[in-house]
Amino acid sequence: MSRIGRMPIAVPAGVTVDIAENNHVTVKGPKGTLERTLPTEMEIKLEGSEVTVTRPNDLKKMKSLHGLTRTLINNMVIGVTEGYTKELEVNGVGYRASKSGKDLTLNLGFSHPVVMTDPEGLESKVEGNKIIISGIDKEKVGQFAAEIRDKRRPEPYKGKGIKYVDEVIRRKVGKTGKK
Repeated sequence: MSRIGRMPIAVPAGVTVDIAENNHVTVKGPKGTLERTLPTEMEIKLEGSEVTVTRPNDLKKMKSLHGLTRTLINNMVIGVTEGYTKELEVNGVGYRASKSGKDLTLNLGFSHPVVMTDPEGLESKVEGNKIIISGIDKEKVGQFAAEIRDKRRPEPYKGKGIKYVDEVIRRKVGKTGKK
């Protein structure tokens, strides 16, 4: 049996979980509301302050959906209680990030500044050379962080570009002169 899928999801106080038909799960909490339609084959039950996910049979597809379904619900519960954050770091001479209203302006060595608008439900802050993205939906936070990083990925020679704070860039040795 799936080790992750078997684990019950504890629902903290102040969080309500509603399971409608076709496994449409709505999670309401202090930070907001998240909705998602999960695979209909899985059986999702709310028992007291715990949510359990069970699978109908041991087919490979059902096994893979079991852990996924449980993790998605758990991420929704964590999102509405604590929220998610991703931190990016801007490295490079003349590379800057600034914030005005909902617009994030990135100066990344191009002939023009790159302007990105915060998606619905997400918030970004700039502190020095760090960009902090926060929101309640784990998927959206990760996606927006990846889109910002894609504007100028870190390069292996000088390490210039936008990288995650916990990311380690594999450095390469540059050219050597002739002897």
